[in-house]
Amino acid sequence: MSSAYFSIGDSRIHYSFWGTGPSLLFCFHGYGESSASFAFLAAGLAREFTIVAIDLPFHGQTEWREARPLEPRELLSALDNLTARFPGLSAGWSLLGYSMGGRIALQLLELAPEKIGRMVLLAPDGLRVNPWYWLGTQTSLGNRLFRWTVQHPGWLFFVLRSGNLLKLVNPSVFKFTSRYIGDEDARQRLYARWTAMSRFRPGLPAIAALIVRHRVSVQLIYGSYDRIIRWERGERFRRSCTPYCQLTLLSAGHQLLQPKFMEVIVNALYLPIV
Repeated sequence: MSSAYFSIGDSRIHYSFWGTGPSLLFCFHGYGESSASFAFLAAGLAREFTIVAIDLPFHGQTEWREARPLEPRELLSALDNLTARFPGLSAGWSLLGYSMGGRIALQLLELAPEKIGRMVLLAPDGLRVNPWYWLGTQTSLGNRLFRWTVQHPGWLFFVLRSGNLLKLVNPSVFKFTSRYIGDEDARQRLYARWTAMSRFRPGLPAIAALIVRHRVSVQLIYGSYDRIIRWERGERFRRSCTPYCQLTLLSAGHQLLQPKFMEVIVNALYLPIV
């Protein structure tokens, strides 16, 4: 694995890269992970792809110094410039996004569908609006409440515990959420990360139409036991852009970016473009 940086404003964005293949694959990780999460895929993809995985703001080795969120067009422009560091590649990109990284990939497709021939999304965020995320990042009142809750989380713990006891909150969702609000540092990171990525708001009807118009091959991969991001969201989206979008359901939970699923992920990236 090699790594380097590129700049956005005063910030240094870290990325890792592997392989010498003729096709360029950009990878975007999930919440709390990093570009290194994709390292195991090099064994199956390095001959066909040059793999470039980005550390998103407040993740990995990226140093985000802006007092504002990352703008999607900034990232798109930076990726355009980054391609010049890998000369001799065939035209067009492939995208691989896991969880939060799926939302990034969807937004990039919306902005530049002509650049993207193939996209693989693992349990992607972005196919349904998370009401907590929307409230905390897209409204001024909600953002103030979000900041206050970071310092005073007691009321949220009460609501979650009550909902769990009354079976109004799924136990998996309760456990997942509690993990990220039970520690002050984790809450601070959650606020910083959600806020930094708040401009990534993919418009699904427009994206579905672009997939069909540009014949982008899209592979959705979900875990059938995932209670964080349900596969039914992907099925609704798939129906809006057939035959260019396909869905694969694995006997798994949310953690799909693992070596035991390498064959499935690699096969999805090697499938012929429709």
